[in-house]
Amino acid sequence: MDKEKILGFDVCNISQEELINNIFSDFDNNVSNFIVNINPEIIMKNYKKEQIINCFNSQKYQIPDGIGIVYASKIKHGNIKKRISGIDLFTNLCQESIKHTAKIFLYGGKDEISDTAKKELEILYPNIKIVGTCSGYEDERNVIEKINNSNANILFVGLGSPKQEEFIINNRNNLNNIKIFMPVGGSFDVISKSKKRAPNWMIRLNLEWLFRLFQEPKRFFRQLNLIKFLFLIIFRR
Repeated sequence: MDKEKILGFDVCNISQEELINNIFSDFDNNVSNFIVNINPEIIMKNYKKEQIINCFNSQKYQIPDGIGIVYASKIKHGNIKKRISGIDLFTNLCQESIKHTAKIFLYGGKDEISDTAKKELEILYPNIKIVGTCSGYEDERNVIEKINNSNANILFVGLGSPKQEEFIINNRNNLNNIKIFMPVGGSFDVISKSKKRAPNWMIRLNLEWLFRLFQEPKRFFRQLNLIKFLFLIIFRR
């Protein structure tokens, strides 16, 4: 699979359709995968942490989840042309899971958010099998027990970064049946309609980050990471 290095992190150069086909081909062949979202914020938090970089790079799939990754590829004369947003991949995996009779568990979010997200996904995809939910505030040992008892084989974790990635890394070997692990950030909030997603025209223009900034002005200082990220890309070429 074609990959590019962005500040030491591997990023797949692959279409979303091909990615989904590959993930479920692995699923059908009993191969477990941790799907890593790579965006400027995650890179800036971790680009000096060799252990995290090695862990992320050892996975099969690292998705370009952010327009900053596309810009970075362009600056480096790479070939990544389009981002794959985490929420789009999440919902498309949910839809595709029906064909493979997969069982899904939703973990994360505030009280009742994952339950509401479950109900909304069941409306969107009537034959989907969501076999369990759990808020992000439960004791981790109880969460692991619930996931294992549910017999789920796809786990979506919405704890925010880095907690969601740490949960997967620390507990992957304790979750017996899971074959697809994916951190999904605030996707449960959007699916449950507790937060709005940017309108389609902003998504098409790659301005989804700006809409989120309007919704949550406190994200301003986090957005400064994009400037630092591009600075490093330019001067560490």
